[in-house]
Parts: sequence; structure tokens; C-alpha cells
Amino acid sequence: MKILFIFNHEPYDGSDLTWNGLRLAKKLYERGNEVRLFLMNDSVDLARECNKKPEHYDHDLVAMLKDIYNNGIELKVCGTCQARCGLFKNEPYFTPEIKATMNDLAEWVEESDKILTF
Repeated sequence: MKILFIFNHEPYDGSDLTWNGLRLAKKLYERGNEVRLFLMNDSVDLARECNKKPEHYDHDLVAMLKDIYNNGIELKVCGTCQARCGLFKNEPYFTPEIKATMNDLAEWVEESDKILTF
């Protein structure tokens, strides 16, 4: 099954929303599903090296994202949002090839069996 996760929220917003979304994506991938992640709005900070885990957080969400990306989960991040969104506007993403467009997201939506938003 092809499952698309769309993240919108700031990673370290005081909730476990992003953490739970990443955990679910990893588990679904481990169960043999094709998993894709698309970050937009303030969630783009999740793909920035400069975004450090706050002291009061148990989990390094940027490291979690990098780990699942390096283990095969597809990742794209909104290019327009890079300059418009997040606490670290205009900071680069941890790898340039993940920068994407709305056309990329539209294609992924059309190809997906299920779409989850976080």
C-alpha cells in the first residue's frame, strides 16, 4: 500500500503530534508499505540541521526524520515554505534533493492509497 504523510505543524510545538506521526510512518514502512513524507508549512523546520531539540523534549525529531529517510522512506519538503515558514526561515534543508514543489505533492496525492495529515 502507498501511504502519504503530510506534516504541517512546527516540530517542537509542545505536543507529540510530529513524534507520533514519525513513529507511525516508520512502523508502516517496517510492515512493508511504501511510505512517503511531505513537509510543508511550519513542519519544514523538521528538515533543517539548525533546528535543535529543546532541552525539555525527550526525542530529537530531526534525527528521527533523518534516520527514517536514510533507511528508505521517501521525503520531500516544500520549496516555497523554505522561505516563508517555520522558525528558521531561509535556512537550508539537511539535503538539497528533498526540496520539492506543489506539483510533486499533487503527484504523490494522486498515487497514494491513503493520506494522513499531522
